[in-house]
Amino acid sequence: MAAARSVTKQAAVQKQAGGFSAIFACCVGSSRTTSKPAPPQKPTAAQPTRSLSSTSRPKPIPHPSTPAMAPTDTTAHLAALRALLTERNLHAYIVPSEDAHQSEYIADCDGRRAFISGFTGSAGLAVVTLDQAALWTDGRYFLQASQQLDSNWILQKFGLPETPTKEAWLADVLPPSSRVGVDPTLLAIRAAEALQSALENAGHELVAVADNLVDAVWGDDRPATPNNPVTVLSVEFAGRTVEDKLAAVRAELAKPLRTMGAPTATAAPAPSAPKSLGDATGHGLLLSALDDIAWLFNLRGSDIAYNPVFFAYALVTADEAILWVDDSKLNDEVHEHLAAANVTVRPYTAIVADLTETHVPAFETQANVSKFVIDGRCSLALVEALGKDRVHIVSRNPVTSFKAVKNAVEVEGFRQSHIRDAAALVSYFAWLEDELVVKERTDIDEVDGSDALEEFRSKQHNFVGLSFDTISGSGPNGAIIHYKPEKGACRIIDADHVYLCDSGAQFKDGTTDVTRTLHLKGTATDFEKACYTRVLQGHIALARAVFPKGTSGFSLDILARAPLWQVGLDYRHGTGHGVGHFLNVHEGPHSISPRTGSLDVALVPGMTVSNEPGFYHEESDEHRGFGIRIENVIVVKEANTPHQFGGAYYAFENLTMVPMDKNLIDLSLLSVDEKQWLDAYHAECWEKVSPLLEEESIAWNYLKKATTPLEA
Repeated sequence: MAAARSVTKQAAVQKQAGGFSAIFACCVGSSRTTSKPAPPQKPTAAQPTRSLSSTSRPKPIPHPSTPAMAPTDTTAHLAALRALLTERNLHAYIVPSEDAHQSEYIADCDGRRAFISGFTGSAGLAVVTLDQAALWTDGRYFLQASQQLDSNWILQKFGLPETPTKEAWLADVLPPSSRVGVDPTLLAIRAAEALQSALENAGHELVAVADNLVDAVWGDDRPATPNNPVTVLSVEFAGRTVEDKLAAVRAELAKPLRTMGAPTATAAPAPSAPKSLGDATGHGLLLSALDDIAWLFNLRGSDIAYNPVFFAYALVTADEAILWVDDSKLNDEVHEHLAAANVTVRPYTAIVADLTETHVPAFETQANVSKFVIDGRCSLALVEALGKDRVHIVSRNPVTSFKAVKNAVEVEGFRQSHIRDAAALVSYFAWLEDELVVKERTDIDEVDGSDALEEFRSKQHNFVGLSFDTISGSGPNGAIIHYKPEKGACRIIDADHVYLCDSGAQFKDGTTDVTRTLHLKGTATDFEKACYTRVLQGHIALARAVFPKGTSGFSLDILARAPLWQVGLDYRHGTGHGVGHFLNVHEGPHSISPRTGSLDVALVPGMTVSNEPGFYHEESDEHRGFGIRIENVIVVKEANTPHQFGGAYYAFENLTMVPMDKNLIDLSLLSVDEKQWLDAYHAECWEKVSPLLEEESIAWNYLKKATTPLEA
């Protein structure tokens, strides 16, 4: 899945003290909840299937509602929102993408930005004034946003030199002394502070709004808040007990705060730690990121489509561990699991009241110098509940850092789940080639393809669901970086055109994310082959990298782009994102990206990350439209170098075991070393994946052909 180049999150500040408990309870709780029974586990199967029937099997991680890749008329919604702005004496309103946990991917009930704007991408921010509306998004979504936004909206292409920041745009379009409204429960504290400062410098006021105005416009049509069951992830898959993880967190809290939040690889003091902290320690760690909480307590859920997480908050102190979660989600096994680790369960909506009425008073009785530890993603509402003078904000909390470095059990789970996933992908590509090329079918569209792939995956052992919406793009649709096909509005998969398939799965023992670009008939143009081969060269260069301890993804990103740069081409997304272990497919804090944010975190053994350079060409007079991306998940490992100047050296191990499409390779561009690397990779794919396929089956023969040496 194309690595994120995040849009800056927006935030706001409550001017008056108090009021946040009521606001927060309104936003995090909902009387319109539905409880869904846990779906039964799919029986495992050693062999993939060719059946396309997917209606009879359960989807433990539910699919979200289907968006359309066409403009939505937002006139009525904007008029209703502007009427509310006038009532509240507001001149603008900020609508972020995130939920109260700063989640990248959200439940349907939290899709406020999509509702008001019509743009359904995962990253973006909307700003509505009394007479204008603008949406900021990053390079992954420029094309999609241009198609989905109607004439009421101005598309602001984040990251381009000519694009103003939201603050600069507001300063330009608002009258003096304007009031800008926000929902403080949806805004991260660091972003809130930055936004408040910028608006005040422009002479405007930031106003916290007690009820979300988009929700008011949405009304009864707003989807119900998910209330799905929570399950235990056994140590067999997690590799560490909850008690062990809590002990590690408490050990970090006992250390001086000035050292907290530093990159795991260097253990250096956090660069933003104030000198005044001295030897102050952490009173408690407050967690709001859903994947951090799921990892810490060895629990999984399905409140957000494709992300095995559940709505919750957590606080860990020296002698307590509290989990705020709706008790109706928890069965006896979960209660026993938490009780064994001395974890107290409290109602999800009680978080603010508990902090203000119980934990802050307890904190005040402490004689020692300590603070509540949060990271910059924590909402402004929670910070106000604790009191800003009682919190220490770190760039990364300890759980985020622990979670990023997979233990031996998790790494082995990644290996095995990726092999099974490869068997499903090979089966799908073989089926697709047989149907389109051999049988010459012309009625399989992009949705049919993604459904078929999901069916093949569902037969694999430990399969739970998909890890994101499958990107199945034929021809010009492949140029839409995060394209989602819709039945009735998508293209037929054309064997004469480039086909991009970016997909992934959630298995109990790992999360997969793989992109392959194919030309099924082998009649690609010279330009398509040249572009694909240069993307492949960048992929190989990164996969082969050896680098010293302390190296960040920022330093490695150039390896993947250099072959494209040589001919004046590039791509508008990061090269790699962290990948969770049966958790979110996008995971921090590390990445491989040209953005300076990736400078702060060094890559260390056990970190999983994607390797996904690409190139996207929109339809033109000279060339037809197409998209290319080649993505493997890789894990950092110790490198066996003959020397160790300055310390240890690291390298990558490929986890993804799906062959590249030789139909798109221009062999004249590849060096001898690159050909040898690809032949060795294909030999490994054959060795590991072929035992899962029926001998002489269509899939087995496809894999055999795809993995023969390049010049055999």
